[in-house]
Amino acid sequence: MVSEPESVWGAMIVVGSVARTHGRRGEVIINIETDFPERRFRPDGVVYMTAGGDLRALRITDSRLHAGRPVITVEGCGSITEAEALVGRELRVPICEQQLLPNGTYYQHALVGCEVRTVDDTLVGTVVAVQGVAGANRLVVQAAETDEEVDIPLAESICVRVEPEWKRVVIDPPPGLLELNRREGDPQDTRVR
Repeated sequence: MVSEPESVWGAMIVVGSVARTHGRRGEVIINIETDFPERRFRPDGVVYMTAGGDLRALRITDSRLHAGRPVITVEGCGSITEAEALVGRELRVPICEQQLLPNGTYYQHALVGCEVRTVDDTLVGTVVAVQGVAGANRLVVQAAETDEEVDIPLAESICVRVEPEWKRVVIDPPPGLLELNRREGDPQDTRVR
């Protein structure tokens, strides 16, 4: 049985994690996992973390950039000791707060779980992760009925229909791509699925 905080936490999206403390007054530096850091880590914004199995809201009281990363102060955190308790924590927001994206762009979490089929309706598998950087992303697909994974470039010429609302991606791969990009799945894989 999944408890209420766990089910709420699982329905949220990751926007960053606390990298380390900064200074002696309770500030922390954030590793960004969002395309909208100025929105997510603004003063009076709220992000969430878990502590001891409980969901905890963190109200941001101050925010600035340092070396390209947000440095934030959260309500109730006024010392380095209090800030150290936040280090390593993942920060999330409710999925309903996600920013609308332009056509042709997708949130990675929306692609995970999508069924992948070829244009002739052959089942390839299910997306288990999206890897790479903007402009060079690839879908990691758990092959249907095997322990293999297939890397598929997330390019318009290959992924001809991307429909996260229907949990479907239709691909038109060049000859040999699926065989070439097939590999044995990693049993030590720790991706969230």
